[in-house]
Amino acid sequence: MAPVLGLVGSAAGGVERLLPELVEPLRQRGWRVAVTLTPTAATWLAATGDIERIEQATGLPVRWKPRLPGEERPHPPVDCHAVVPATSNTVAKLALGLADNQALTQVCEAIGLGTVPVVVFPRINAAHARQPAWESHLAALRGAGVHLLTGDDVWPLHEPRSEPGRDLPWRSIINAVLAAVET
Repeated sequence: MAPVLGLVGSAAGGVERLLPELVEPLRQRGWRVAVTLTPTAATWLAATGDIERIEQATGLPVRWKPRLPGEERPHPPVDCHAVVPATSNTVAKLALGLADNQALTQVCEAIGLGTVPVVVFPRINAAHARQPAWESHLAALRGAGVHLLTGDDVWPLHEPRSEPGRDLPWRSIINAVLAAVET
């Protein structure tokens, strides 16, 4: 049975590249990918037609709205969650357990259960990292066993708007997902 990645995308640069840079490479490795978006990321990808393209490629609906009681789960059980890209807001909410949308609900539950690995790539800049609570958010997530992709070797921080259009470290993200499932 193919492993399943529960991919959560938030509204940050790079979310528009999820299909070619993360979904397709993982599918080529035999994975199924179930995508859930934050509401703003869903608005962005709906406007470009990317939601439909992701659904066609994965054969699964892209989620951003909660299901009603009694409705069946549209995604299969996952072997790993990856939050890519994660805004500073998404990271803070995950650290605090604030599950105020479908995307955050599933990842907060996964962190609380501790039964499947969770990989998070914070797509932030230097100003976000200097926010006084930032380090405590990362510490809380690390303490819960979340695999964080941070550091100059993965994502060197720059001042806001000084590196527009910079590619995400897709290879590092894929490697982190594969390594998280192997451990």
